[in-house]
Amino acid sequence: MENSFLEELRFEPLTKDNWNKFVEMFGGKGGCGYCWCMHFRLNKADYEEGKVHDGNKNAMKQLVWDNQPTGLLGFYEEIPIAWCAFSPREDFIRLQKSRVHKPIDDNKVWSVPCTFVAKDFRKQGVSVALLKGLVKYAKEKGIKIIEAYPTIPTQEKLPDAFAWIGLYKSFERAGFEIVDTTSKHRPMVRYYID
Repeated sequence: MENSFLEELRFEPLTKDNWNKFVEMFGGKGGCGYCWCMHFRLNKADYEEGKVHDGNKNAMKQLVWDNQPTGLLGFYEEIPIAWCAFSPREDFIRLQKSRVHKPIDDNKVWSVPCTFVAKDFRKQGVSVALLKGLVKYAKEKGIKIIEAYPTIPTQEKLPDAFAWIGLYKSFERAGFEIVDTTSKHRPMVRYYID
């Protein structure tokens, strides 16, 4: 698809009003393996338990109904095609416990631990457009630092199941810079908003 397609994308935070669009995009398996984007928000035991009986889906829904920040949805026309988790870093329990991605300073940051692009829209520049839309949204909300933990693949073709943390090249194209390389293949990147 051509660039005009990307220019038509719109981005909005996940709310009660667009919850059904989020469900539509994530499908019956909750994005990947019944995750419902709760992997980083729960400890391992609670997350694994949440994979059955819609536990993770209901946990995400509760956050939305409680008006907590959860992430940004991307739309092409009325079709939900992209998602990125986006909340204050402290909302993500697994980041708090990470040995590799420890905070590098005391600055208040909002994290992007995962991204998701609907299958039919992958490899068309949607993830870069999503990240640029995220930066614009963050500016409007007065957020100063966006942080993420994407992968630098060690092989040419990365299976989709391993791309959910985001690809470094997409973040680089959206203007993010590496700020920590404790993990060679999972650098910490940031976007500083003026």
